[in-house]
Amino acid sequence: MFEDISKVVLLSDMDGTLLSTDKRITDTDRCAIEHFRELGGRFTVATGRTVQSFDQYRSMLDLKEPIIMYNGAAIYDYTSGKMLYTHPLPETARAYAAQLMELMPDVGGEVLRPEGTYVFSNTDYQQLHTRLCGIEPYYKGLGEIEEGGWLKVLFAMSPEDVDCMELLVKKLDYEGVDFVRSSEIFFEMLPKGVSKGSALAEYRKLGGMEGCTFVSIGDFNNDIEMIVGADLGACPANAEDSVKEKSDLILTRTNDEGAVSELIDHIIERCRS
Repeated sequence: MFEDISKVVLLSDMDGTLLSTDKRITDTDRCAIEHFRELGGRFTVATGRTVQSFDQYRSMLDLKEPIIMYNGAAIYDYTSGKMLYTHPLPETARAYAAQLMELMPDVGGEVLRPEGTYVFSNTDYQQLHTRLCGIEPYYKGLGEIEEGGWLKVLFAMSPEDVDCMELLVKKLDYEGVDFVRSSEIFFEMLPKGVSKGSALAEYRKLGGMEGCTFVSIGDFNNDIEMIVGADLGACPANAEDSVKEKSDLILTRTNDEGAVSELIDHIIERCRS
């Protein structure tokens, strides 16, 4: 699998993996990525972020390869400025979100579409998410957001409330959608069957990806399908136990210590052996 480094595509999660605790890319990881690309390797990211919220990192990484976004509901190519793949939520997502807000009115919430983020419940936790993403969202009521093209709905709340909502959606058993916990305080509604792993399967079909070896790295539950679907799936030392159980390679470094750099060293070593 690792005979030709120019055929190796490394997909990295952002938060908790490539980004340090203070939301920076460490110099160690940045230098390793640059070296990997100089050798011919291909590096990109798989993130829950939107096109707009990823812009602050675009100049740091200067990515040439398409990016998996919206936790797998889209693949975007910055080079052409086009969406290469999207899988939107069913129109019933509005009614599902409205019911959840009726049952849990104190949680924050937003709808993510290709052109931007629409906040419909602007709580303290929601404002924290907006700051983390570094975006200027639109503020609209849930019923005012245009139908169609919803790539995901994100709910923001305390960890205890996430536990409650997780139990609630299992009981309600909505059709056509899946839910995933993307951090301790964020819970997301995605199209049924959509994940970073399903997007990886679509990524393999893109032009120029024929015969490539895919390596992935992530730290949280929303990364598991991508880790399992890759030819080599890895996680940083700070990953959740559920992620470590599914990883082929558990790294010794955390996201603050250059875990991506350690994985790149492993790839280069395998390509040379």
